[in-house]
Amino acid sequence: METHILNTARKFPVVTVTGPRQSGKTTLCKKLFPDKPYVSLEEPDVRARAVDDPRGFLDDLRKGCILDEVQRTPDLLSYLQSMVDEDQSPGRFILTGSQNLNLIASIS
Repeated sequence: METHILNTARKFPVVTVTGPRQSGKTTLCKKLFPDKPYVSLEEPDVRARAVDDPRGFLDDLRKGCILDEVQRTPDLLSYLQSMVDEDQSPGRFILTGSQNLNLIASIS
């Protein structure tokens, strides 16, 4: 998985790692991208900011980050898409989330 994720991050601005809860997604992404800021959308205050002010929330992360548990804020993906349309630098955003059909539909 490590090689596949790293190769994908060299080609695409957003990489999404999905899988069951507690399967090591976050640990793997933190290991592969240690220089990226890590933001967990599982935390209620962080999630509230992402929902209440998505532009401000993402503006703070403009250079990229690991966004964990993105299925918790599906509308944030539309704002993220706009940012990526402006700057398609490879490997900019690493998204993680539990396998969830709503997440998969949102990221397609």
